[in-house]
Amino acid sequence: MTHSLLLVDADATSQLGARLATAVLAETQFTLSVALQGDLGAGKSTLTRGFLRAMGHTGPVPSPTYTLLEPYAFDGFTVNHLDLYRLADASELEPLGWRDLDDSIRLVEWPERAAGLLESLDLRITLSWAEEGRSANVVANTPIGQAIRDRLFRIDH
Repeated sequence: MTHSLLLVDADATSQLGARLATAVLAETQFTLSVALQGDLGAGKSTLTRGFLRAMGHTGPVPSPTYTLLEPYAFDGFTVNHLDLYRLADASELEPLGWRDLDDSIRLVEWPERAAGLLESLDLRITLSWAEEGRSANVVANTPIGQAIRDRLFRIDH
C-alpha cells in the first residue's frame, strides 16, 4: 500500500523528515534502511536534514554526493546518510562498507544506482514535483517498514 502526501514547500519536506524521525524513535527501531528517491532538487537531502534535526543533530548536514557516506552518531545508535548517485553498480557498495552499516539507520539517496538494493530496503520515500510543490509517496517493503509507515501516517493525521 502506498501513502501519499502533498508537500507545499521545503519546510513541509523537512517536517516530513522530522515526523519520520519521531516514528522511528517511537518504534525504538535503530536498524532500518530508508530509500530516498526523486529527481535532483526534489528534496531528498532536505528530508534528511529534517530527520537528523529531529534526532537531535545540531551541526551541518552536507549532502554526501562526493563523500558518498556521512555518519551521525547519537546516544546508542548511528544514522548513516548515503548518496549512491556516483555509483556505477551494486558491486561498489562493498568498498563503502555497506554490510558494516547493518546495525544503523541508513538513509539512502539514489538507491536505484545499486541494482537489487531498492527492494531490500525497509521503506521507500519517493519525492516528485507536483503543481503545488512536491508530493511524497511512501511504500513499505518489510514489516518494520510497514510499522514505521503506519506510525508516520498516524502522526500526520
